[in-house]
Amino acid sequence: MRRRSLLIAVPAGLATLAACGDDKSDSGDAGDSASPSAPETSAAPPPKIVDGPLPAITEGAKFGEKPTVAKGSGDPSEDLAVKTVIAGGGKTIVENDYVVADYLGQVWSTAKVFDNSYDRGTPLAIQLAPGAIIDGWRYALTGKKTGSRVQMAVPPTWGYGEQGNAQAGIKGTDTLVFVVDVRDTFNARSSAKGGEVAQDNKDLPKVGTNTDGKAPSVDVPDTDPPAKLVSSYVLEGDGEEVGADSSVLVQYKGVLWDGGEEFDSTYARGQLTSFSLQQVVKGWAQGLTGKKVGSRVLIVIPPDLGYGDNPPQGSPIKKDSTLVFSVDLLAKL
Repeated sequence: MRRRSLLIAVPAGLATLAACGDDKSDSGDAGDSASPSAPETSAAPPPKIVDGPLPAITEGAKFGEKPTVAKGSGDPSEDLAVKTVIAGGGKTIVENDYVVADYLGQVWSTAKVFDNSYDRGTPLAIQLAPGAIIDGWRYALTGKKTGSRVQMAVPPTWGYGEQGNAQAGIKGTDTLVFVVDVRDTFNARSSAKGGEVAQDNKDLPKVGTNTDGKAPSVDVPDTDPPAKLVSSYVLEGDGEEVGADSSVLVQYKGVLWDGGEEFDSTYARGQLTSFSLQQVVKGWAQGLTGKKVGSRVLIVIPPDLGYGDNPPQGSPIKKDSTLVFSVDLLAKL
């Protein structure tokens, strides 16, 4: 079973990163599993949150360990049952944040595990927003802190509704039990936090090193643009390296080499964006491959690795434009 798309690859506003003529599906191809992505409709009122009942975690009790969870005993609550099993001391999660988490999900009545990220070895990164994730996750995780393990029992009303999820073997009457280890959270004020790297080449743009969530400055020199791709650290993080087939969560700002005009920015929209590196212009894909999560990267894209003579309609990008980006690599999805 193919997992539903969790995050949209093409940024809102201008579709400036999408590879021309690319009809691939987005980053949801990453695994054959069910996920806590939202059902087709989600209009339930906010739930009452109670502290149980919840089945016991019998193995894997530490944060980050794959848990084993007992079958539910008796009838589950008709309300949303939530328990902080391990209290973290990190950032507080706010609705509409992106969370990075490991999780296991199973059916209350049978203890059948229908999905878990621990076996895949890759945490889930998803936005706690209506239409992006089931309501149970939104309400259960909002207000919790990173580093926390949260267990929840989600009735159908705040899960997959009366339609269930047939591909995952979830019936419309099933209450779902999740154990979620929240690793990190990001929002529109998030920035890379790596160490500063010298920007010594006077023929390349200089990018600001502020880490306050505001857009960095991008100062383009009054010289001819480079003929080849430039990809260099402004802030170097210590996270895992991004692969050529990775999907990433980023903040970015794009300006034209000619005149320095800004043409696209997540900062201006107030919303992070995510995409697969297989779905963007070659300059982005090549420029971010091998870079470390937590970094700010300067990318200068020549026309042959950008849009060449076919720029996006309605954008300030002209034919054969050289593009300059500051990219904060927040997470690898």
